[in-house]
Amino acid sequence: MTQANNPGHGITLEAMLNALVAHYGWEELGRRIAIRCFLVDPNIKSSLTFLRRTPWAREKVETLYAKYARSQPKPTA
Repeated sequence: MTQANNPGHGITLEAMLNALVAHYGWEELGRRIAIRCFLVDPNIKSSLTFLRRTPWAREKVETLYAKYARSQPKPTA
């Protein structure tokens, strides 16, 4: 089975979070996904800890990352 249509395939949670923070910033990320680790003193380490322990929050991040990744231009060869 191929994962060609899955933008999150092979991407770590840390890479997803870094890409989202770089694109949206913490404030906008916290507005889009209202979880405390994005709203109060946000940082990558504490956010990863929370997301790894909280499946519903991780799913929201993965969904937002999929939307973000699909909106990015495809790299040319």
